[in-house]
Amino acid sequence: MIYIDTGAFLARHLSKDQYHHQANAFWDSIRKKSETCVTSNFVLNETFTLLGRRAGYSFAAQRARNIYASELLNILRPSLEEELKAIGFFEKYSDHRLSFTDCVSFVLMKKRKIKRVFTFDYHFHLAGFQLYPESQH
Repeated sequence: MIYIDTGAFLARHLSKDQYHHQANAFWDSIRKKSETCVTSNFVLNETFTLLGRRAGYSFAAQRARNIYASELLNILRPSLEEELKAIGFFEKYSDHRLSFTDCVSFVLMKKRKIKRVFTFDYHFHLAGFQLYPESQH
């Protein structure tokens, strides 16, 4: 099982993204293994907003439909308790200026004992998670 962060989705869908080729190769490896992927509605919110701004809203809407239709992706929706717990990470890592979405992801991952994350965001490493693809660090 692997958690998918915003950067992995963006790099997959934006050909001008600096991690585009690396992300596509890793997406292919996930698909070949039929590995279960997990993300959150917070990550998807961030992803669709950024895709819309960078590539157009019709493009983003089509990607959103495809992502919601995926059978390999489980979408987590945090409880109020989990969102409140994320505030602790938000304060703890305030000097790193990470997003609240990342903090929610940390809480969701820790609660479900998900240690691996497909991301290009070093903040996940700071929080104790294993970043993939591994060649990035």
